[in-house]
Amino acid sequence: MSDSVSAFYNGLAADYHLLFEDWDAAIARQGEVLDRLMRAAGLPAKARILDCACGIGTQALGLAGCGHVVLGSDASAASITRARAEAAKRGLDIAFTVADMRTLAGIERAAFEAVVCADNALPHLLSDVELHAATRAIAACLKPGGLFLGSIRDYDSLLSERPTALAPRFLASGGPHRIAHQVWEWLDEEHYRLHLHIALETDAGWDCRHHVTLYRALGRATLAAALAAAGLAEIVWLAPEESGYYQPVVLAKKP
Repeated sequence: MSDSVSAFYNGLAADYHLLFEDWDAAIARQGEVLDRLMRAAGLPAKARILDCACGIGTQALGLAGCGHVVLGSDASAASITRARAEAAKRGLDIAFTVADMRTLAGIERAAFEAVVCADNALPHLLSDVELHAATRAIAACLKPGGLFLGSIRDYDSLLSERPTALAPRFLASGGPHRIAHQVWEWLDEEHYRLHLHIALETDAGWDCRHHVTLYRALGRATLAAALAAAGLAEIVWLAPEESGYYQPVVLAKKP
C-alpha cells in the first residue's frame, strides 16, 4: 500500500463529494442498501460497525443514519477531518480515527458485529502480503459470528478488457459544474496507476485538478482466498443486480 494512497485521499478530501451527482442522496442510498444486506445476514438493527476505509464518510454516515453505532477509520488524516465535520453537520454521533487497514492499530479487537470496507478500497493493497495483513486485521476486529462486507470493482471482467480510460462524466448538481475523468495507466498485468482529473467551472474559467494513486486489479478468487486464510467463512459474492449496490459485494462471517 503505497504512500501515494494517503496523499491521493488527502488531496481529494475537499473535493471527493463532487464525484457524485448528489452526495447526500448517495449517502442515504448506500446506507439503506448496506443496512438491508447486513440485516439479511442476521445483524441486529443497532449493530456496532467498523468502516475501516471510511474516507470522507459516505458509508459511515449512511449506516449511522440507519441507526447503527459506527466507528470510521482511514489512513488519510484529511479524509477523517472531513468525515468528522460531515457527521457533526448532520447531527450524527460517529467516532473517527486515523488507522491503516493493514494493521487497524488502536482499534479494539473482537468488538464489532460488522466490518465494512467498501468503494474499491481493498485494491489499494498492492500485494498478497498487504492484502493478507488487512484481512487478518479485519477478522481480528470482528466478534464471533460477525460479518465482513466489502465491495470492489468487477476486475474479473475488467482484466479481460484492460481499459485505459473511463468515459468522462459531466456533473451539474451538488456543486459547481464539473467534469470527472479517469485514465488508467497499466504498469503490469494487474497493477495500474489511476489518473483522476476533475475540472471545475469557476467565474475565471475551468480549474483542472489531477490526483494520482495506485491500484491492483484484484480478482474475486484472490480476495476470497485471503478472507478464508484470515479465518472467515461462508464467503458469498453478490452481483449489483442481486444486492442493489453499485459494485460487486463480498460477504464473509467469522465463525
